[in-house]
Amino acid sequence: MFFCAISGEPPQEPVVSIKSNKVYERRLIVKYITENGTDPITGDKLEESDLIPIKASPETAAPRPPNATSIPALLHALQNEWDAAMLDAFVLRQQYNSTRQELSYALYAQDAASRVVARLIRERDAAREALANVQATMGITPSASTSEDVEMVEDSAAEALPTEIVAQIDETHQALSAARKKRKPPTGYATAAEIKQYTAKHTIPSLHSASPAGITSLAVSRSNPEHFLTGGNDKIVQLYDKSTDKVLASLKGHTKKVNQVAFREKDGEPILVISAGADKVAKIWAHDEASQEYIPKSTIRTHKGDVTGLAVHPTSTLLALSSADKTYTIHDLSTFQQVYRSVPSDDPFTALSIHPDGTLLALGTPTSTIQIYDVRIGAIAASLSPPDAVPFSIHSLSFSENGYHLLAPSSQSTVAVWDLRKQKAATRIDLGDDFKINKVIYDTSAQYLGVAGNLGGRVFMNKTWEELVRFDEGGEMSDFVFGDMGKDFWGVTGREVRMWSLPA
Repeated sequence: MFFCAISGEPPQEPVVSIKSNKVYERRLIVKYITENGTDPITGDKLEESDLIPIKASPETAAPRPPNATSIPALLHALQNEWDAAMLDAFVLRQQYNSTRQELSYALYAQDAASRVVARLIRERDAAREALANVQATMGITPSASTSEDVEMVEDSAAEALPTEIVAQIDETHQALSAARKKRKPPTGYATAAEIKQYTAKHTIPSLHSASPAGITSLAVSRSNPEHFLTGGNDKIVQLYDKSTDKVLASLKGHTKKVNQVAFREKDGEPILVISAGADKVAKIWAHDEASQEYIPKSTIRTHKGDVTGLAVHPTSTLLALSSADKTYTIHDLSTFQQVYRSVPSDDPFTALSIHPDGTLLALGTPTSTIQIYDVRIGAIAASLSPPDAVPFSIHSLSFSENGYHLLAPSSQSTVAVWDLRKQKAATRIDLGDDFKINKVIYDTSAQYLGVAGNLGGRVFMNKTWEELVRFDEGGEMSDFVFGDMGKDFWGVTGREVRMWSLPA
């Protein structure tokens, strides 16, 4: 082992001086010669050529550092290596325990979910078996796949109505419009003199729940005038028989208040009960002849806002819905599938009415404007707006049976009769500053029009606009319907349904 005469350390590149025969680190002695020109030991003159390299064996073996040449230094190095290994093992043990805990929790959650799913499957199978037993006992045919919910349609682009449906609408339009021109009030229809004598004849109290109280909509059957539908704030649709004073069916399924109800009555097909609610859903029930009950047929979830309007098309095969999501949709009542969705409008839709010939659709908005669409092409045919009107929401619309007029609020307390041929208001009926309109409606003969509001109901003569009668016994009236042949009028006051007709 050599040691450098200058640094005292084993040299990496040893050389020997021919002047003093001492071993040096080459880089150190070369630097010394450059600065001093002498041998650092003897002081003799020394040049770089006087340095002789020493060939070490092996050439690549570096000398061990001093701290690795003693037993205490080696023990200290080994201790450091042991401490580092123990720290690594501790960290790995912590990570292992954490992974075990995560895995244990995941397995527990998976096991719990599997148990819940298994329980739900057992309950579903048991319910299906019970339903099948009941259907077999009562002789009811299981409902088809059309009873499934209709999924929401995300595509906002409107597609044209199918050609076969357009042809059906055109055929209905031609048949009804031709008959309308010759149409006269049926023989025996109520006269204005008779209507002036109408008084309260029957009251059906305590319908629907007391909390939240209130009936929101009313529909009277045309095939059986003793039957009527009500929708309530309690999320329930009720079918009532006036002749027996009994509730025939309480139909549940809505999660918020019911906004609209309607019958679909078509010869040769089951009666359908249809409702639309603030829960963005429309529901359809069908009358079953075997059980005499109403069976759920479809739940329509195509809208993303409150379903505010509902109307059965004159073809009796189509259903129109309007919504606060700024669109309206048309559905096939044979398949319960959506056949058309309008392009979103600038304003939400708050009311809906279909022209008696089936080609026009009137939609109310919160800006006091009425949009009239051509159902066949989905385009706006006209836009009606009262001049200088303070914006208000139009919650009710009604076409006259002859198809020439549209009845709609022109403010909170006035009613406008719009002439569709001239697209302007033919007249306005002022109901008083204290009156707030809830419902407007034409009768089926186009002779009379009715208005319901916070001060009760009123009936006016068409064309002369004479007020024939007032109904204010029950206070605020939320809905109003003309009965068959105008022989009775129906109104909703709170939880009551009232009927007015000629005194006995």
